[in-house]
Amino acid sequence: MPISPRIQARGIQLLLGGMMARVHKDLRFTDIPKRTESLRVETGAGPVTCTVYRPPATGTPAPVYVNFHGGGFVVGRPEQDDHICRYIAATAGCVVINVDYAVAPQRPYPAPVTQAYDVTAWVVENGPANNWDGSRLAVGGHSAGANLTAAVCRTARDRGTFSPRLQIIDSAPLDQLSDPATKLSPIAKPLLSPHLMRVFTAAYLPDPADRAHPLVSPGLADDLAGLPPALVITAENDRLRDEGDAYAKALDAAGVPVTHRVFEDVDHYFTHTGPVPAGKEAIELMANALRTALTT
Repeated sequence: MPISPRIQARGIQLLLGGMMARVHKDLRFTDIPKRTESLRVETGAGPVTCTVYRPPATGTPAPVYVNFHGGGFVVGRPEQDDHICRYIAATAGCVVINVDYAVAPQRPYPAPVTQAYDVTAWVVENGPANNWDGSRLAVGGHSAGANLTAAVCRTARDRGTFSPRLQIIDSAPLDQLSDPATKLSPIAKPLLSPHLMRVFTAAYLPDPADRAHPLVSPGLADDLAGLPPALVITAENDRLRDEGDAYAKALDAAGVPVTHRVFEDVDHYFTHTGPVPAGKEAIELMANALRTALTT
């Protein structure tokens, strides 16, 4: 009897979650002090715990960056982005909010999207009480978190609520409708296998009718005008590269300012697993883009 995607996803959480959340020891930026605190935000899909990373002290409230970790919508380990959050807070001069959103199969779509948007809206509205400037906001994420980033930006545009100065889309799944077997890589054994991708999709989107929704598959949407400026990062050997490249081109065609960088000879999640030089270069690119967007 076939094992259900829900059970397979739970197995990934229990058996592989720790391994999937590992960061290369030379990408951990252990020389950067960790200045964090925890807060809890009420959302329409339940409370969400967030870790707040503070930059070096300044005389005025700093701008703010909301970060969404990856994990295929199944692995809930925000600490995997600790190195990126610490580096950005220290070098881009902004407060970083690392969001521990709900994951499937326990909480499938739309719960993670609702939480991601509601936390970001809360950050915008509650700056004075928390010593950050919610009017100078950026959002970003990695893999599944980049998909949520696109959903947050789309929802904010459609509701007319807030306008991020930048969105960071790093190695994102942007087409949840196509068969993963059609998503090719130039190397024989890329990190993401079609089977693993199918498990992630089935757990997050148990109703196949949701898989073409613009908040799920933003790469299939044709109404991209008015979205925030974007930094789109793709990896040459990643099965998700083509849809990331296509999204960058579609944003540009819709009049959205886009910086697109393809990193050569690297695979999915290289900002966490290496190679170290490329990972550091990509993280520095994020920090520089945030510094420019949030302080000018």
